[in-house]
Parts: sequence; C-alpha cells; structure tokens
Amino acid sequence: MTKEKDGREIVLDMLLQVIDGEEFSHRVLGRALRNCQDKSKQERAFISRLFTGSVKHYLTLDYVIEQFSSLPVKKMKPLIRNLLRLSVYQLLYMDSIPASAVCNEAVKLAKKRGFSKLSGFVNGNLRNIVRMKDIEYPDKAKDINEYLTIRYSTPKWLVTMLLDQYTIEEVEAILEASLREKEITIRCNRMKTSPNELKELLMGEGVGLVEHPYHKDAFVLTDIDYLEAYKAFNDGLFTVQDVSSMLVGNISGAGSEDFVVDVCAAPGGKSLHIAEKAGKVSARDLSGHKIKLIEENILRLGISNIDTKVWDATIADPDIINTADIVIADLPCSGLGVLGKKYDIKYKLTQKQQKELVELQRIILNVVSDYVKPGGILIYSTCTINRHENIENMKWFLTNYDFTADSLDKYLPEVLHSDTTRAGYLQLLQGIHPTDGFFICRMRKGK
Repeated sequence: MTKEKDGREIVLDMLLQVIDGEEFSHRVLGRALRNCQDKSKQERAFISRLFTGSVKHYLTLDYVIEQFSSLPVKKMKPLIRNLLRLSVYQLLYMDSIPASAVCNEAVKLAKKRGFSKLSGFVNGNLRNIVRMKDIEYPDKAKDINEYLTIRYSTPKWLVTMLLDQYTIEEVEAILEASLREKEITIRCNRMKTSPNELKELLMGEGVGLVEHPYHKDAFVLTDIDYLEAYKAFNDGLFTVQDVSSMLVGNISGAGSEDFVVDVCAAPGGKSLHIAEKAGKVSARDLSGHKIKLIEENILRLGISNIDTKVWDATIADPDIINTADIVIADLPCSGLGVLGKKYDIKYKLTQKQQKELVELQRIILNVVSDYVKPGGILIYSTCTINRHENIENMKWFLTNYDFTADSLDKYLPEVLHSDTTRAGYLQLLQGIHPTDGFFICRMRKGK
C-alpha cells in the first residue's frame, strides 16, 4: 500500500509539473490546495510557501547547488534536481526548519521515490550547503545584469530589457517585489454590502485585514486560510481583485445609462465591478471555459446586468459596431506586472512571444475601436510593465485612430496624480506602488 504523501513530496511533484513540465504554477498550486483540505492549515501553508518559494528562486537555488555539486543541475535526474531545489530553499529561506531535518527528509524522499543510490549524493550536497555561511552573489558593481539575474532569479534577457526601460533602482525594486509572499486583495461587493459591514463580518470570521490607500472598497487580507472556507466569500460579499484592476472600473467613469463591452473579461473582475455602476455590461472571452469562470462569479456575487458571450476579440462583432459607451480592452500581455502571483511567467516567456503579444494587442485594438460610439471611451489596460505593450501601443493607437487621450485625474486618488495621468495614462510598478504592475489609459473617440 502506498504511503500518504507528506508536504515535501507533494511539493516535489508540483515542481516536476511546473519547472520540468508545461503546467503553470498558479494552477498547480490551486489544485494542490484544493486536494489538501484534509490537512491542517499549518501544513497547507507549508506546502504553499515551499512550492512558491522554490519556483520563485529556482535560478538562485541552481546557482547555489552548482557551487557544491560535481554535476551540473541540468544533467541531474529531474526528481533529484527538484528535490535539491526544495531542500536548499528550506535551508536558505526557512529558518524555522532545522538543517538536520531538511537533509534527513530529503534522503528519505530520495529513497522512497526509487533513488536510493543517489541518496548519498543528495545528502552530501545538502550537508556542504549547510556549512556555507552566506550566498556569494555576482559582483553588483562589475556586472549588474548577472547580479540581478542570480539575486532575483530572473532570466538575463528579461533583466536587460527592464534595465533598458527603467532605472537600476526601479528594476531592483520590481524584482524584489516579485519574490515577496503575495498578499490577497479583495473588493467589497456593494450590490450586497458596504465596506464597513464587510470589514466587521470578516473580522468576525477571524480574518485580518487592512484598508488599501488607493481604493475605498479594497482590503488587503493579512491572515486568511482557504477562501472557500469563509461565509462572506460564499455569500458573494467580496471578490478577489488587485487594486490596480479595480482602478479600471473607476477610470471608465461608467454611469447608470452606459452600455459597456469588456472584450477579454475572464475571470470577470472588471466587468463585475463596472456592473455596479453601469446600465448593461457585455462580458466576452475566447472560450466556454473562460465564460464559465465569469458566470460562476456573476452567480456568486448576484449581479444581474451582465450578459456573457464566447467571442474571439480579434474578430469583429457586427452587432455592436458603434454601440458601446465604454469598451474595456484589458488585453493579453506578457504578465510582467504579476510575477509575484504567476511566478513562472518569467521563465516561460520568450522575447519572440513578447513581440507577438504587441502585435496581437494592436490587432484587437483595431477591431474593438469600432465598437466605441462617437464620443465614447476606450480603456486599454494590461498587467505588464513592458513599455512596448503599454505606452508605445497607446502612442501607436492615438497616431492611427480618431481617438484622443483623456486625463485620468478626476478618477484617481490624489496620491496617483502625475504628468502621465494628466496625459491619459497610469503605469503602476510593483515594488514602487502597493499594487501589481499595471498599465491603464483612457481614450475618447472623435464625434
């Protein structure tokens, strides 16, 4: 009879799916936590931290392992290299776990998974790393690219791109933020409750929370277990949404008579938020699976003025040409603003894919510009910090289409006002702002 897997073995299999496989980290983690509801809150927290940390830091972990191993990481058996990664993560970043326990558990796990002959290799490498006092990173002054690559576990091409667009200080803040444990931010569903009532209810359920400085409906959760375990969540009193995404709803300026089209809507956060303000919302996305996600959230939150439709945003829908007061185009992007949540993006994204995304965004903007009625508003947003997908595409669009930029200042808290918001756009940077990295611009169609 197979013994039940403990937390380390569960994480080992998760790493094999993500680092050496094709799966995405946030999906693997969500599935694992759903399957571990019979385990204690403490053990689920251990699984989550060990997995996310091992993925976020894995280039750094490989760098450390190779300082002591006679065999390059890439030449190791996949199970062995991932076992070393999760073990070294514990040694370097989880001070509460005794080094002896890390080494002993790694040896046991190697034997359990059929690698008894390599258990000595695992033990020897880990024991050597235990004796290491500090990680010796590459010299920052001599090679800033190599330093940032290893210190923040980020592919060198991506570090180079960011340094071309931002200062060294900004890039280091962005990359440092991507390694932090990500907080959960929620938005109060005003269709069912008020922020004050929600705060009292959540505190009554034992949830720690603080108000967010950028949005009156937003709370940052500081002590929470599995979301579905809370009555307030199941009753649809709030939804998980980053404040950067909530600002889209504010910047839209939607009113009670407005018809809003959200062309890439899943999982529906922006559509649901805008539905609290607008007359009617059409939420669209590419597949039935994505539409189902939106519909599940509509049902849970009790929103009645949203219609859903499976529709490819690259193809024009003749039924809504010149009909929308507001179009929300939160388009496919490289996701470099959400590295703290989808932490394997930086490893799987390529320069070629990034260039293709710029072109895809332009194709969709061309199509959806026709949905906006004369005098109407187009909101273009992305969850990335790559300027080619953001301000450069905004400039391209304004040059080639009959739209003008609208100031954002009347829709934003004063702390976010700047020359760029007066010019019609906002670029949020993780590590600089208490949000995801996010871009939003507001453009008005000519009459």
